[in-house]
Amino acid sequence: MAFALRKHDSEFDSAPLSDMNVTPLVDVMLVLLIVFMVAAPLMATGIPVDLPKTQTKPLADQKPPIVVSLDAEGRLFVDKSEVAQERIVSVLGETPEAKDRRIHVRADQTLSYGRIVEVMGLINSGGYTKVALVSESPVRPVSAVPAAQ
Repeated sequence: MAFALRKHDSEFDSAPLSDMNVTPLVDVMLVLLIVFMVAAPLMATGIPVDLPKTQTKPLADQKPPIVVSLDAEGRLFVDKSEVAQERIVSVLGETPEAKDRRIHVRADQTLSYGRIVEVMGLINSGGYTKVALVSESPVRPVSAVPAAQ
């Protein structure tokens, strides 16, 4: 908003100043700048391109994991065949490219933690680094979910 101050009290008849108020103009320009800054990268990536077709293998060849299971009696299984604990590393070595594959350890919930860690330690001592424990998420009925207060 533009205004002028009087120099003396006797100057009552001064002409009003008509200057342009640029505050709304600056506000609009800043909003447009932000919109264009956000929209510019989105417009650059949405260009349709007809890609050439090639005969190559995919880059990430994901093989299924090797499953090591421990049942309630403590017996050890690799996939579905029973294995003695002393032979676990040699049996895993028979699988092609086993060192690069993931190994999922599935154990019965009644087994002690020490027994499961012992088996994982044997697998790790054989040079296998991609070892993970498998668990199931609990299935809760909809009525068991607490209501938000």
